[in-house]
Amino acid sequence: MRVVIVTESFPPDVNGVAHCALQTARHLVDRGHVPLVVAPATAAGTGPDASAPCPVVRVPSLPLPGYPQVRVALPSRRVAAAITEHRADIVHLASPFILGVRGMAAAARLGIPAVAVYQTDLAGYARTYVHAGEAAAWRRIRSVHAAADLTLAPSSAALHDLESHGVPRVKLWQRGVDTVRFRPELRDEAIRRELAPNGELIVGYVGRLAPEKQVELLAGVCGLDGVRVVVVGDGPSEPGLREQLPGAVFLGRRTGDELARIFASLDVFAHTGPFETFCQTVQEAMASGVPVVAPAAGGPLDLVAHGRTGLLVPPRDAAAVRDAVWSLAGDPALRAAYGTAARAMVEDRTWAAVGDQLVGHYADILTARTVVAA
Repeated sequence: MRVVIVTESFPPDVNGVAHCALQTARHLVDRGHVPLVVAPATAAGTGPDASAPCPVVRVPSLPLPGYPQVRVALPSRRVAAAITEHRADIVHLASPFILGVRGMAAAARLGIPAVAVYQTDLAGYARTYVHAGEAAAWRRIRSVHAAADLTLAPSSAALHDLESHGVPRVKLWQRGVDTVRFRPELRDEAIRRELAPNGELIVGYVGRLAPEKQVELLAGVCGLDGVRVVVVGDGPSEPGLREQLPGAVFLGRRTGDELARIFASLDVFAHTGPFETFCQTVQEAMASGVPVVAPAAGGPLDLVAHGRTGLLVPPRDAAAVRDAVWSLAGDPALRAAYGTAARAMVEDRTWAAVGDQLVGHYADILTARTVVAA
């Protein structure tokens, strides 16, 4: 199959949409398909994407006001031209919102089937950033996804949200995790001594530092005796969080094998954001054999087995986060049991397995189009 992946974000960006789009492109190449990626230009310009597994067409973009790490694509004819020139059999829309809308319109005009992958809780972001606009966000989501042949939701909660807001033709498609890169054996005592020189319990957060992530909920954890909070990531909330989380260690953005060693060296992984449609960092912590504390909302509901691989707490409840961490801090045997169960739960969730599921969805759509045309 010849596939055009139109994505709102792509490496070197570090986020769930970019990572999933990259893994999708890699899997398609591995299976003998021919993908092409269309993505916003990076801050550095539109130079060659040397590490990409396939050609990448970059569309002019601007930084999002107040959050320059996020690039927003500008209107461009390159999207339709790329789809046409690639002779696409199917168009894959990764978290369609701006660039994806153009991709959907081009696919419809050219009569090419499209799969829309829902990945970003835009309604939740609207509540967080402008304290309004949730209904308008859902109208836009519904209009884009209703035009697709199929919408793929990453979690049961996301699937329910989409269906309850009138989005048709929705199926579940979860995310894979690199269980070779993220594994318990990478636990590193040198890293632990550096982060917690007095032998403190290490509680880690990994992700963007932005208002919707609500990392400030870890303030109570910072006040626990014998506990060290470690924050990995960057974003516009970092200056404020450095004041709100006294004693926390901020490591900035870390990736690849270095990030995997940090994950495996944690004692507890704490996620705080309530707007996750999936939450890949929770899955990476589980693959690393680390127990998880996360809100009982969105993607973590599918990932964390409460009382078996970690603890789910009420969203936006700092005291509940603190108490959950404290209950694990005093019980090393329980942490070990949760970590072992977490690793076992995700061992079969490889990108190859979920990639094959995606290709199966593509094939079903193409078959259905052929039957209708006949």
